Amino acid sequence: MWWIALLPRCAAPPAPSPSEAALALAWWSLQWTPRVCLLDEAVLLEVLASERLFGGRRVLLQRLRVQAATAGASAMATAPTALAALALLRQFDAETDLPTGGAPTLRATGCGARRLRATLDALPLAHLSAARPHADTLRQLGCRTLGEVRALPREGVSRRFGAGLLAALDRAYGLQTEPQRWITLPERFERRLECPSAIEHAQAMLFGAQRLLAALSTWLAARQSGVLAFTLHWEHDRLRRSELSGGQLALRTAHATRDMAHLARLLAEHLARVTLAAPVLALRLRADEVASLPTASLSLLPDARQAGEGWGQLLERLSARLGPERVLQGRLCADHRPEAMARWVPATGPRPPPEAPPPATLAWQPPWLLREPLRLAVVRDQPVYHGALRLLAGPQRIETGWWVDETSDAPTVQRDYHVALSPQAGLVWIFLLHGPQPAWYLHGIYG
Repeated sequence: MWWIALLPRCAAPPAPSPSEAALALAWWSLQWTPRVCLLDEAVLLEVLASERLFGGRRVLLQRLRVQAATAGASAMATAPTALAALALLRQFDAETDLPTGGAPTLRATGCGARRLRATLDALPLAHLSAARPHADTLRQLGCRTLGEVRALPREGVSRRFGAGLLAALDRAYGLQTEPQRWITLPERFERRLECPSAIEHAQAMLFGAQRLLAALSTWLAARQSGVLAFTLHWEHDRLRRSELSGGQLALRTAHATRDMAHLARLLAEHLARVTLAAPVLALRLRADEVASLPTASLSLLPDARQAGEGWGQLLERLSARLGPERVLQGRLCADHRPEAMARWVPATGPRPPPEAPPPATLAWQPPWLLREPLRLAVVRDQPVYHGALRLLAGPQRIETGWWVDETSDAPTVQRDYHVALSPQAGLVWIFLLHGPQPAWYLHGIYG
């Protein structure tokens, strides 16, 4: 095995439950290997089986060292065993210095199998969790390092300090197996964040929402998924909870995405139109709908990258700014009536279930339909539009009204459609409306 230990920035001492920073870093680590566990204050990755997928151990470590700093890690250590990696990691504290540019840095150390024993022998007692409760007694015996503890008679150590200390030493030095409890992602994402102070304006919630979006990003990356819909909830002051139950903002994207920068911009546009009824003390983000989002395969040739935001992102941003009822898109419908074969719907609304394909008679219809059919003049029983029309094909009968709601009073309408030729307008689509007074109408132009 080969272990990598990561120390979360501002890590707390070992606690019964992992900190938010450690849990977020553990979720982020799942993109490198499924064998991730939380051990005391650190996140540990077993990467022996994943090295080949990333081009070898050296390449994997280089990529981890570059990306782990921005993911919230302050130090990294590598070793053949988990306890050895954790012991080496404890040479660093949880704080890390920031260079002039402000970008976080990652300090790293490690040892291989050949130098494992010599490296661990030189470490202080506090670097091994099992030795910390007995540190004072061991110092009285003249032991300051792990190597000096190993030099003591094993039977005496076991009788005086218990078998746990010897077992931890054997696991750290690779003499015993190390059973671990691997973390698993929850099936649904829902995180809550307590605000450090009361929030009076809706736009001020964006800072806390971005922290929740960062956690959502790591959850999505580990599941190789993208979000389609999510909801931001906020809780009001405890004094007002009896009057107000809180508020929420539900957002939907046209396509599954892990672009948190776009989601943050989209959320900012919507929050700008929200007025809070009372101060907000807590936020909660829930992913309502996710979809698989596999990683795109890379080409041997350089890809042509499009500058600016994508078409779907532009539609979502415009819908958030102008309102969904002002950004529409056409959608085909399975209907025989020409005026009902398409309708305008919000561009960012929920996707309807797939409908049946349009009828085969759609090939007859022209690309341009008039908003309202135009009644034509008739000369000698022949319709006229920029000259007398000559019927070329038809009739094609379309009856409407019989599938309308039974409570509707709409009469049944019969129309016989023809393809006609106008001397000046070219090919047109006309129909004869049957009824007490039959009449010809122009409904479309072929162009």
